[in-house]
Amino acid sequence: MKKLLTGLALTAITTFGSAALAAEVVGVDGDPEAGKQLSQTCVGCHGTDGNSPQGMWPNLAGQHAGYIYKQLRHFKSGELRYNAQMAGMVGGLSEQDMRDLAAYFSGQPHKVLGAGDEALVEQGRKIYMGGIASKNVAACIACHGPRGRGNPAADYPRVGGQWAQYLLTQLQQFSAGHGYQPQSQIPADRRASDPNGMMRSLAAEMTEQEMRAVAEYMAGLH
Repeated sequence: MKKLLTGLALTAITTFGSAALAAEVVGVDGDPEAGKQLSQTCVGCHGTDGNSPQGMWPNLAGQHAGYIYKQLRHFKSGELRYNAQMAGMVGGLSEQDMRDLAAYFSGQPHKVLGAGDEALVEQGRKIYMGGIASKNVAACIACHGPRGRGNPAADYPRVGGQWAQYLLTQLQQFSAGHGYQPQSQIPADRRASDPNGMMRSLAAEMTEQEMRAVAEYMAGLH
């Protein structure tokens, strides 16, 4: 999302099926085979192929390699994004390890989930497609595309088909992180890893209901 005109829309970037090609496109020089070996410690939360079995953890399959790599680095530093469990997992990873994991997960087939709460989908669709003009909240489609595939070149993540529970949590954390000044470690319930604070400024204007609605809509995109 961006705080721009709500009618702005960027062309969605096609998801690449090859991990090597995906890594090359976003400038992450990773070895998917090495990443597959490293991923064995990730299966408990993210599944054997990056498709998480529960909504509290994100699907990594098909996510842009550059975005995965960037988030691993954020978790390792803890300055802009912190999670105690992830901090322990990434603490011993090298830069190349993180690149390899990103290359592996980005090339895995993404399974379509679908929206869980149909009653909220229509409200979410309106916000995703048109924003909330009264609050100057731009349409999500501008950065994440009509099918939620994001834009790897601009480092906007794939949100389509992600767990609604996880998406809602991220919106809540972005909202809580609004106005945050980087320190040695950000509180676990806040997130400040968005470029120029764009997600924080938008989420801070949204109600809990609006966040839930757009999360449900994004979960059904594919």
